[in-house]
Amino acid sequence: MVKQAEQAGINRPRLSLHVPEPRGRPGDTANFSYLDIPEAGDQPRPDESCEPKETFPLCDTIIRVLGDDNQAHGAWDPQLSPDKMRAILRDMALVRAFDDRMYRGQRQGKTSFYMKCIGEEATSVAATHALDFDDMTFPSYRQQGILIARDYPLVDMVNQIYSNRADKLKGRQLPILYSSREYGFFTVSGNLTTQLPQAVGWAMASAIRNDSRISASWTGEGSTAEGDFHSALTFAAVYNAPTIFNIVNNQWAISSFSGFAGSERATFAARAIGYGVAGLRVDGNDPLAVYAAERWAADRARSNHGPTLIEHFTYRAEGHSTSDDPSAYRSAREREEWPLGDPVTRLKDHLIAIGEWSEEQQEAMDKELAEQVRTATKQAEKNGILGHGLHHPFHTMFEDVFEELPWHLREQSEAALRERKLKWPE
Repeated sequence: MVKQAEQAGINRPRLSLHVPEPRGRPGDTANFSYLDIPEAGDQPRPDESCEPKETFPLCDTIIRVLGDDNQAHGAWDPQLSPDKMRAILRDMALVRAFDDRMYRGQRQGKTSFYMKCIGEEATSVAATHALDFDDMTFPSYRQQGILIARDYPLVDMVNQIYSNRADKLKGRQLPILYSSREYGFFTVSGNLTTQLPQAVGWAMASAIRNDSRISASWTGEGSTAEGDFHSALTFAAVYNAPTIFNIVNNQWAISSFSGFAGSERATFAARAIGYGVAGLRVDGNDPLAVYAAERWAADRARSNHGPTLIEHFTYRAEGHSTSDDPSAYRSAREREEWPLGDPVTRLKDHLIAIGEWSEEQQEAMDKELAEQVRTATKQAEKNGILGHGLHHPFHTMFEDVFEELPWHLREQSEAALRERKLKWPE
């Protein structure tokens, strides 16, 4: 019977496995002509209390506000005041200045690791401006813009990056894995996507307490392939949790392109459809569109109409981290050829076009912000940099875990203290 079955299958087509391949490799000409980018203002804006299915067509397009003429268009225009737009522009420019300084610091050996978010600033800064200050954010590792948009002290960020004696996390987190309960910034985890179920749980707890605060989480497109992503969406859909899922689709997950997370089959926003929750796909390099989408989702969550999944369609302009060389796996000119431009430039040009800004003001602000970052960095360096021995006392490793230190850890702490005194008598 086995032999007959084998013979019967001789004429069947042979199975083959599909392995995703990026459209460009090193040495290739950058080409984004395959992208279907709609005109700014063409996308309808459903009511915030609509049924989720009314948003499903918006999962297959791109919500855009700023057009090629540097003007705001369409129903998604949030009609922000010039002061509000200048505040968003300033925060994005400050993030960029901070990134540049910290990148140089890593290259100078002052810290072991850093991750820039150049080209993606709007996805954190503009989104945070659309939230309330006491809403809880659950970031991934490229959302330093949340802290900066909430005026978190720059010197404390640098102290954490340097893991020095003033680091509020006492050297227990890798550089850039910040945490601040006071600023509504949940501890960053290097284990990607774990923050999504936590964000849903926090939002459910807020609803159980009859609170008014919502949660918002961020993750990269590659991390949507993790099981935690699907668990979080299931709980959010079932319990109508007041939360926002921000997927930052920057086209690359470390060195693998978005196809390995499923982008060849459907948009990442379309994953909302399978769970029956509202979904939006937005131009992640358009600060006004990002603000409008996040505010729409926040208002929807706060009025008990449930979660929203937002795909921010953007581009990672530089490497994944200071440990990465993107020229090894993608076209060298992709950054310059990216058709949706740069978020800082686009908002600056819009403000200039409406007579509320100038190139001279931008240049002066950039210099001011660079000096602000420089001052904070110099202040933090007095507390120590990598390898200079200025770090938290060793005994802090036994603190902040148990309310009362168990006997065996207390003995270890005392023994370590005695040994230290023998080696370095006072």
